[in-house]
Amino acid sequence: MEKRLKEIIAEITLPDRKVQEQASRRQDELTKPRGSLGVLESLSIQIAGIQGRACPRIKDKVIFTLAGDHGITAEGVSAYPAEVTPQMVFNFLGGGAGINVLARQIGARVVVADLGVNFDFTPPQAPVDLKIAKGTKNMLMEPAMTREEAVRSVMAGIDLVNREASQGLDIMGTGDMGIGNTTPSSAITAVLTASPVVEVTGRGAGLDYKGLASKAAAIEMALAVNQPEPSDTLDVLAKVGGFEIGGIAGLIIGGARRKVPVVIDGFISGAGALIAHALAPQVKDYLIAAHQSVEIGHQRILKHLGLRPLLNLDMRLGEGTGAALGIFLAQCAVAALNEMATFAEAGVSGQEE
Repeated sequence: MEKRLKEIIAEITLPDRKVQEQASRRQDELTKPRGSLGVLESLSIQIAGIQGRACPRIKDKVIFTLAGDHGITAEGVSAYPAEVTPQMVFNFLGGGAGINVLARQIGARVVVADLGVNFDFTPPQAPVDLKIAKGTKNMLMEPAMTREEAVRSVMAGIDLVNREASQGLDIMGTGDMGIGNTTPSSAITAVLTASPVVEVTGRGAGLDYKGLASKAAAIEMALAVNQPEPSDTLDVLAKVGGFEIGGIAGLIIGGARRKVPVVIDGFISGAGALIAHALAPQVKDYLIAAHQSVEIGHQRILKHLGLRPLLNLDMRLGEGTGAALGIFLAQCAVAALNEMATFAEAGVSGQEE
């Protein structure tokens, strides 16, 4: 399976530069001062190149919310109990969570998938079943998962993109659910950005100062116990990662392979982006950072990946909520590119040389 993953990564090509040049020229011809729409202009040009269309299209929008549990929660690294993970999955399926509300505002469908929840879901109220195991192992004692499971988690994300693409997929957002998942995200960030643990570890869902110190200490110990190899991305994912984080990496790789813009959410999605980028550096051109999370580790991730967040709203909910807002801005950017009149079309005098 690892060989197949490498073959898929090799299929990812760069966005179409000629199409981006065409979109850029059109931006300069629209009835506005050049560059006056700022980031919306560069965003529309990026999406045009990704899709290979000078006039890109955003009709079919999907937000993937991947769920998984984490053995490290036994160490008290979260302010919430582990049983909240399946409870929130039911909330997603019932349409009552934050991501459901925001997705409805932008006309996006929410795809909820179980990558590793410690619960047996049964139809008709069940997420997409991609379960690898009922949660990761406690990485304080042993690797969070096997290398094979790490590869399977990434492949699950790729397969999910393929499945949804058959129904139409013009842009996609990544989201997560998993009590305790800021802990493996901090561990991954520390390893792949060569950062001190304390500089990439935040309060998660609401830890106090004592809880934060205990969480950082647990991450330090997990890294000491497992010794993840920074140059071996799958080793890092296997030893200190999470199934939904691997799945998000797979979503990004799968989206890039299919030439779909990928709007990443906050810290957990950022950790998945670190994994995806380390495995396939070419995915960077397909990434759109929706926002900057309150989680301090997310800032380090964005800097490492060289991504500029579209928003900074002090958000830290996850689920894909930030991605929903990012998709809305992408939709606005594309609409401006496609629907604004040029100076010639509107009979408006252009800028004097």
